[in-house]
Amino acid sequence: MAVTLLLTPLIPHICFKKQICVCNQDVGEPDQLFKTVQVEVRGADPTVLKSYEWFARAAASNLGITIGDCWSPKGRKDRLTLLKSVHIYKKHRVQYEIRTHFTHMNFHKLTGSTADTFLEYIQRNLPEGVAMKVTKIRLKRQAMHSNQHGEFYKKISIKIQQY
Repeated sequence: MAVTLLLTPLIPHICFKKQICVCNQDVGEPDQLFKTVQVEVRGADPTVLKSYEWFARAAASNLGITIGDCWSPKGRKDRLTLLKSVHIYKKHRVQYEIRTHFTHMNFHKLTGSTADTFLEYIQRNLPEGVAMKVTKIRLKRQAMHSNQHGEFYKKISIKIQQY
């Protein structure tokens, strides 16, 4: 991809300049196609995750992305029991609990450029204390089989037609 920067004055009598980026994309390279983009969001507060899910769905609908299933499974609780004192007093213990809530979102039938734009936008607006995991399922063109396989399938279809 060749990128050309053109500098044009915004106002002629002042020194400020405006940058315009002209991108020349190669036509020969096809864009990737994704069947599904799965987004998993984790956080400690379920209301923050619900609000972020609403934001991601609104962004997807504005970009014309097909929204699939969105669900929130039951959260995970990890409990740790530790001693209050580092050295002694085994009787005195403290119990800590870490809660993690999840939200899963699926988006279907995306092109590579749309997926990159959408994911960059929702990742930049990720709330503090929230983690994101993205899984992309890409569509690939099926490779042509060798001539031997083609002849094998022709023989099978001829035998089936004979019965």
